[in-house]
Amino acid sequence: MDRLRHDRLKWKCRRGLLELDLVLERFVQREGKTLSEGDVAMLGELLDQPDNDLWDLVIGRSDRVDARLRGILARLRAC
Repeated sequence: MDRLRHDRLKWKCRRGLLELDLVLERFVQREGKTLSEGDVAMLGELLDQPDNDLWDLVIGRSDRVDARLRGILARLRAC
């Protein structure tokens, strides 16, 4: 991923919940450079969720997510 896309992804990961900010920042630092275009697109779909819904997905309180997004969600949870 080029620097511009990486920076855009970092910006999109900025959220209203501090907990999400921390998890997403750590994820982008660890995985950002290795994400494929498909991974970035799927992460973008996850990031379209409202903060509270996304947080529920990240901490495993909810599994109501499209099956296509489960892989990127698992990677996010692992960070």
